[in-house]
Amino acid sequence: MGNWIENEGLSIFVVLVWLGMNVFLFIQFYGIYFSRPQFYYTRKLLGFALPLARAPAACLNFNCMLILLPVCRNLLSFLRGSSACCSTRIRRQLDRNLTFHKMVAWMIALHTAIHTIAHLFNVEWCVNARVNNSDSYSIALSNLGDKPGESYLNFARKKIPNPEGGLYVAVTRLAGITGIVITLCLILIITSSTKTIRRSYFEVFWYTHHLFVIFFIGLAIHGAERIVRGQTPQSLKEHKPEQCEGDPSDWGKPGKCPIPQFSGNPPMTWKWIVGPMFLYLCERLVRFWRSQQKVVITKVVTHPFKTIELQMKKKGFKMEVGQYIFVKCPKVSRLEWHPFTLTSAPEEDFFSIHIRIVGDWTEGLFNACGCDKQEFQDAWKLPKIAVDGPFGTASEDVFSYEVVMLVGAGIGVTPFASILKSVWYKYCNNATNLRLQKLAQLRLSFAGLGGVRLKRNLRAMSQEAGETGHSSRAFRQMFSNFTFRLMYITMHFETSSLKHCIPKDSSRKKMYNLLGPLSPKSNVEKYRDFEIERFHSIIDISEFLAKLED
Repeated sequence: MGNWIENEGLSIFVVLVWLGMNVFLFIQFYGIYFSRPQFYYTRKLLGFALPLARAPAACLNFNCMLILLPVCRNLLSFLRGSSACCSTRIRRQLDRNLTFHKMVAWMIALHTAIHTIAHLFNVEWCVNARVNNSDSYSIALSNLGDKPGESYLNFARKKIPNPEGGLYVAVTRLAGITGIVITLCLILIITSSTKTIRRSYFEVFWYTHHLFVIFFIGLAIHGAERIVRGQTPQSLKEHKPEQCEGDPSDWGKPGKCPIPQFSGNPPMTWKWIVGPMFLYLCERLVRFWRSQQKVVITKVVTHPFKTIELQMKKKGFKMEVGQYIFVKCPKVSRLEWHPFTLTSAPEEDFFSIHIRIVGDWTEGLFNACGCDKQEFQDAWKLPKIAVDGPFGTASEDVFSYEVVMLVGAGIGVTPFASILKSVWYKYCNNATNLRLQKLAQLRLSFAGLGGVRLKRNLRAMSQEAGETGHSSRAFRQMFSNFTFRLMYITMHFETSSLKHCIPKDSSRKKMYNLLGPLSPKSNVEKYRDFEIERFHSIIDISEFLAKLED
């Protein structure tokens, strides 16, 4: 429990502060429109729907201010790289930027639903009062503004009955038009962001997400028409509602209360969102500037299981282990950017990514690089590539901890490759900040793409060790003594993989071992009764790790 609080305490605190701000703004603005005297006659006309529409509007302003900040990648990378701004614990919160982005998005959807439903009641009641289909007091308030020298309270000015009257208000008033547009944009953005659509139809997710531009433009001008109106401060001095609320027909007569005057609330949304919009504009300008910098593809390698490796160079490019970049290939799509984890080490004079062919975009890149052909591709025929990044991840802090556990499967082992390469270069350079301590002798059961690629990388490193004066035995010993707990969990651990498993006889615990190729036949004969565990999902890491302890 103590470790959980230490690791997750700050995250829980941030979420609670965010939820507390939403509750505070909702209660505060609900109270303003429920009790302030300047909205007394507005409440008479609209009832409970007035505060119920304005309270979520304030929360929408707050959350729309936050929604863009977690996706400002360059800002987050700057904060992550600034030790003066961010400690290690705070940097961990930056790793959850997309989680927070999704939470804010769902909060926006919730308040939008409340705000929209409340305004549907407002429009219906205003239209009914305007066509004399309401109580006499609401009808009298709706007639204000028909005579010279009066200001209106009811924003429905045409006497058209419902439902035509409500539709007329929605399509002729700025608030109605922008409200419909931004609500449709929000629905499309959220529905296309579901896991199924995002993975199966990434282009749909990518293009609909850029409707946020229309969303924010509509949001900024949504309140410009000032349809929610209240009594002016000067009118409140001359016409006090608690004293003059009697018969509205007496207003303006000699010796009676003067006719109240009304004005709309000034728009406030733009004040909330102008700062984040400016930051995001700067973010996009930085991305555009980076995308125009020349990137040279120095090598294209085709790996098994429909995977390609791109090795590239770019002037001034600096990276850390585990970072990722966004890649665009104009020959495939001029607008789409896709993230890929860097598989190279900072010590190398190039940077590389591994791409598995799983969709239309990756298939197009595969063909554009000539990987579908048997002959070698000329360098001048390779497509132009734009790169944005690198951007930071939690893997950057891998050397800041005494013990680190790496979990990867399939193409997800790409940051693992970058870390292993960096460890090897640090070892060859006798890095003083790399502390080695024997923990356990583990060997990974590399399967599929990740295994093929990492085995090749390790083989190349082992050969390089011989060239630099380090023996292959020293290379293997370095990894067996390294303080990382290395774990590779396959989704289906088949019986045919028995050669990768041996029991630890001394403590009768099961160990997943990689100490060299074992004969499958002799293995099966020796450990015929050895029970193979099937991992259908990573469900209980703690129980699995307990089996790896000495």
